[in-house]
Amino acid sequence: MTQTEKQENCDKVLGILVAGGPAPGINGIISAATIEAKNNGMRVIGIIDGFKWLALGDKTKVMNLDVHTVSKIHLTGGSILGTSRDNPTNNTTKTENVLKVIQELGIGYLLTIGGDGTLSAASKIEELSNGSLNVVHVPKTIDNDLPLPERVCTFGFQTAREVGFNLVKNIMEDAKTTRRWYFIVTMGRSAGHLALGISKAAGTTLAIISEEFTEEQISLSSICDILSGSIIKRMTNGKTYGVAILSEGLALKLNQNDLKGMENVEIDESGNVRLAEIDLGKILKNEVKKKLDKFGIEITIVDKNIGYELRCAAPIPFDIEYTRDLGYGAVKFLINNGTRAMVSLVGGKIKPLYFENIIDPETLRSEVRLVNIYTESYEVARKYMIRLEEKDFKDSEKCARLAKTANLSVEEFIKQFSSAGG
Repeated sequence: MTQTEKQENCDKVLGILVAGGPAPGINGIISAATIEAKNNGMRVIGIIDGFKWLALGDKTKVMNLDVHTVSKIHLTGGSILGTSRDNPTNNTTKTENVLKVIQELGIGYLLTIGGDGTLSAASKIEELSNGSLNVVHVPKTIDNDLPLPERVCTFGFQTAREVGFNLVKNIMEDAKTTRRWYFIVTMGRSAGHLALGISKAAGTTLAIISEEFTEEQISLSSICDILSGSIIKRMTNGKTYGVAILSEGLALKLNQNDLKGMENVEIDESGNVRLAEIDLGKILKNEVKKKLDKFGIEITIVDKNIGYELRCAAPIPFDIEYTRDLGYGAVKFLINNGTRAMVSLVGGKIKPLYFENIIDPETLRSEVRLVNIYTESYEVARKYMIRLEEKDFKDSEKCARLAKTANLSVEEFIKQFSSAGG
């Protein structure tokens, strides 16, 4: 950029905002975007706590960013700007407040960092600005469920998977040493990328994700049968321990009638189960133990959740490099008069994914990227799991051994567990 062009940018102000849950690499985006903007003669304002204070009309919760401030933050976890889940677009007054404060701060470019909710809010804010605001969105979530090009992950996912992998690796050793089972629930509101990624890398006994069930609702008993069947199969092979990774998205698809009346399951004023409050690991542990007790099988099961330990971890080199590319590319896109797009990195080049192509006009949300269970990548994951398979029931000798472990006749075993062999 020439000196004349830099001079023209002196009146340009870039606002940077982080919303939604934390993910490793946020500070890398902030750092790279700030440095590129400052190198082009722009002022940079960091907006504190996402849309929270803007929605209240408060323009004091901001900080000026410069190269010195951000020079080493790309190595750290968390967010120097904080974050929040406030979405102003659900309230007209709050939306108007956001636009008013942005205008009063002189912000002409807005870089948002977040998931699908932040993407939706960014699109709405840009639309209502009547051309006075150029907006670019950087996709952030450890769930890896945003609609990026195939094999392109959201930043933070690889770090979350590695940290989760190391935790699970230690738990696997504990399971082996103490001869017990662990049911580990990982984050993944709708998609099982993180659960499957951790399981596949660590080589856990099995993983169960919601995508493998084609029906709209999953019965609690079907998940328990898979887990119980895996335990029985391991015992038949002389091993009384194992680790199962469970995606939290399973809870959203559970049949509510299976949960009502259970201990610690909350019911709202409409008589529906509060799915967000479900302790999935504990429920499955208790139900599986009940099932195995009926077969005379005594086993120790420990339930554990992994998620919050991952979100503010210091990024691994992959995410450090990735976020620096994305932050730089996002500002470059804005400077070239780009707007209304989510940036992605494909083949080493920044690729804008325009809002109108990725946001559903009815839901005003982007499509959720689910695990594709019809790929060889998923096939490999399943092949390496210890789960009851259809061939276990067709092999009469193997089926007889499994039935003996469960203290059942072959006929009783097949009737009880054949649905778990899909």
